[in-house]
Amino acid sequence: MTTNENGFTGKVAFVTGAASGIGRATALAFAREGASVVVADVSEPSNQETARLIEELGGQAIAVNCDVTQTEDVKAALDKTIEAFGRLDFAFNNAGIEPKQAAPVAEYDEEEWNRIIDIDLRGVFLCMKHEIPLILKQGRGAIVNTSSGAGVIGIKGSPAYTAAKHGVIGLTKAAALDYASQNIRVNAVCPGYIDTPMMGRFTGGTDKGRAKVISEEPVGRMGTPEEIAAAVLWLCSDATAFVIGHALVIDGGQTVQ
Repeated sequence: MTTNENGFTGKVAFVTGAASGIGRATALAFAREGASVVVADVSEPSNQETARLIEELGGQAIAVNCDVTQTEDVKAALDKTIEAFGRLDFAFNNAGIEPKQAAPVAEYDEEEWNRIIDIDLRGVFLCMKHEIPLILKQGRGAIVNTSSGAGVIGIKGSPAYTAAKHGVIGLTKAAALDYASQNIRVNAVCPGYIDTPMMGRFTGGTDKGRAKVISEEPVGRMGTPEEIAAAVLWLCSDATAFVIGHALVIDGGQTVQ
């Protein structure tokens, strides 16, 4: 059953960080609902695999190499979107990275700070900057940005990631107000611990690491990429036509106080 009153058929979605995890799951979800999908990532082989999986479903997709910290990369990826499909209706700005290691603010490495802020926050800004003019041409559309549970609470030893993900929510709210009257809805999702390759790196890929993460989830498990994908499509659907500038926390109760 489609989540969109008018359907996603004939519409075009642009997904960053699409090579794996939440990005891949969301790209596949858009395709299942009938949208053509542009999958963007710096990991070319895995990104090509996402496009192949979409085509295997009978969907239409192109894979584009895109470093979201580079304006020219973002512009080129969106130019290819228009060349291939002639329009842009939805964008899921999901590309992001996790910290390499924990450290308190006074000991935090400046290069690591810059790396995380550049990809996780500035990358979202650059994508929206170049997506919005294209969506405006359609007269309506939706953008969803990936924040995190770290966007609504503080994370000890993770100042850059926490700041970046808080920043994504602030950026989302500002953009939502800028374009609400022009029929572009901008919202964010805030995933908790989701069972993805990124989470595998975070836990060290060990049973002990996974168990520690799961112990922090009130529901007793990690979330799935497909659960986040379902929320993204819902936020792009007509069912949420009155949802503007919202940060939807999907974390199994982890941040509930």
